[in-house]
Amino acid sequence: MADTITIYHNPRCSTSRKVLDAIRASGHEPVVVDYLKTGWQRDQLQTLLKKAGLSPRDVLRTKQEEAKALLARNASDAEIFEAMLTLPVLVERPLVETPKGVRLVRPIEKLDEIL
Repeated sequence: MADTITIYHNPRCSTSRKVLDAIRASGHEPVVVDYLKTGWQRDQLQTLLKKAGLSPRDVLRTKQEEAKALLARNASDAEIFEAMLTLPVLVERPLVETPKGVRLVRPIEKLDEIL
């Protein structure tokens, strides 16, 4: 459907929950993907990053110990991307896709750019 909104969501993350609530408050019922359960498909993550204009390093959840280790050894974007496929938690959340584009919705005001 052309007007589908998809949120790549972590239900344990307060920011992700707030973004999901904001999407619903705007009158939309999004497709909710719990990417920690489903994992990432290579093409899916590549496409989301390309649409958002972001590199793997841009969406790396730097609070994770594994991310700190990648940064400490100056890992390449390709290495970071591969790590994200193996450990989905390394991707910062939430990513939101609408017909207007893809954004890493941090801060929550970034949601306005694509709703």
